[in-house]
Amino acid sequence: MNVVLWILAGILALAMVGAGSLKLITPKDQLPDKGMELGELPAGAIKGIGALEVLGGIGLVVPALVNVAPVLVPWAATGVAVVMAGAVVFHLRRKEVTGALPAVALLVVAIVVAWGRFGTWAF
Repeated sequence: MNVVLWILAGILALAMVGAGSLKLITPKDQLPDKGMELGELPAGAIKGIGALEVLGGIGLVVPALVNVAPVLVPWAATGVAVVMAGAVVFHLRRKEVTGALPAVALLVVAIVVAWGRFGTWAF
């Protein structure tokens, strides 16, 4: 199970760092061209969400890889789960069910990683 949790955390980290970086470096008006419809959110909120996603993604793997405060991994997974829950609510309020599906998938993965790393397979 430890290997499975590493794989899930790695996939989740790549998704978070990728999506977060895109939100940080792309101007708001160009995000729809990249598949991100963030509608009425202000540019500052989008950048803030992007920063949280990047930090969460880094926190999913780096602390355990370098063996410095690996207890942060389940907390990072919990933070990512909160961000993804917000994304699900955002998309469902806009009646974008297909937009919510990737967020639901990432939410489930984040919950599994948090559960595993807080529990039996903690570092």
